[in-house]
Amino acid sequence: MAVLDVAGFVADLKDHAVEHGFHVHDERHFVESYSLRQTWEVDLHPEEGCEGPVDLYLALEIDPRVLLGFEDFVFDAGEHDPPDEFHFPLLFTWALPPLGRMPDLLVLATELAGVGGPDVALDVSAIDSYPAALDAPERSLRVVAHQKVSLVRMRHGEEVPCDTLDRCLAVSRYLLEHATEWMG
Repeated sequence: MAVLDVAGFVADLKDHAVEHGFHVHDERHFVESYSLRQTWEVDLHPEEGCEGPVDLYLALEIDPRVLLGFEDFVFDAGEHDPPDEFHFPLLFTWALPPLGRMPDLLVLATELAGVGGPDVALDVSAIDSYPAALDAPERSLRVVAHQKVSLVRMRHGEEVPCDTLDRCLAVSRYLLEHATEWMG
């Protein structure tokens, strides 16, 4: 008997994201055959950004050692909840296509810190890619937020907090609003 319904949690997460103004496009589930690590990925963006250049990828990473340790604790503890020290990483990754006018990354990181707030800390980076060996580099913007999902809370059917999804929507809208000037 499984003590966690991870697939149900991902389905609830998608529904919860839709309730907070996101549009879900796709979902993928990967399982590594050797290590049994799993990753659930969901592609989404703000409802008003269907044709826009901003994509948001959610990735829930399942470490089988954490899952098995949690299950052992649950079976041994009986009625009592295990300590809240079992977590899965949840990544929110925003990606934009190559930009013609790259914003100042330090200024952007500072502005996004105000949008994301203290509970949604954001890493801002740029990636240079070369379409061909003799071509000039194309620079893309990437923003990542790292969250932890408590397995105890997941077991009790609790969702990712509304505030987290609201802040992620605000970051998405900020990037969507500024993307046209950066792409020009």
